[in-house]
Amino acid sequence: MSLEPRRALVTGGAGAIGSAICRRLARDGLFVYVQVREAREEAHALVHELQSLGAGAELLAFDLTDAGACEHVLAQALCAGPVQVLVNNAAVHDDAAFPAMQPQQWQRVLDVSLLGFFHVTRTVLLPMIRTRWGRIISMSSVAALKGNRGQVNYAAAKGAINAATRALALEVATRGITVNAVAPGIIATPMSAPSFDAAAIERLVPMQRAGSSEEVAELAGFLASEAAGYITGQVISINGGMYL
Repeated sequence: MSLEPRRALVTGGAGAIGSAICRRLARDGLFVYVQVREAREEAHALVHELQSLGAGAELLAFDLTDAGACEHVLAQALCAGPVQVLVNNAAVHDDAAFPAMQPQQWQRVLDVSLLGFFHVTRTVLLPMIRTRWGRIISMSSVAALKGNRGQVNYAAAKGAINAATRALALEVATRGITVNAVAPGIIATPMSAPSFDAAAIERLVPMQRAGSSEEVAELAGFLASEAAGYITGQVISINGGMYL
């Protein structure tokens, strides 16, 4: 039996939720690739933090929407061994009321979520299949399940992620690979803070609080574990009871 730790790749790994997922996977003994496009200072700090705690970690800097850059950087990483846990976490918001939404706002949001999912997942999938074990986890949103004003682009992107998750799960179910999506509700992050004040959270969330990045990471960590081997093709909400 190989003593090498399994390798995980977390896209958007330097953000609030992404970094919490990186820490959770590292705590479980995985070697963690932290992918970013621009937040290199934060990613370097996270990699140093994980390494100082005895975990294996490495920064991968590339644009998810650039197929050539994605293939080039990941090909080098895959030389060290297959990625067996992939967390498609990277996403952007560019909100506007739909009549005022500009084409670039629509395209940018879809490109990061959907092209990012396609480029990264496609690149790591065949090596993962050869190991006969893998976990693919993509971050969705309650916006894809319920909708949200001003986020038609974001809801469309995450809804497509949900559909792709279910379809890909069918394709790789016999290969020991599970494919699931996590749909957070209101999570206390710098990205969500301007949109939801305390009164809005009390009104929208039955638990009357925002969730934490660490709570999302715990769900992702479970789905990445051996214990979740019979869970696939699911979109799992973590939202404090919203919309139930």
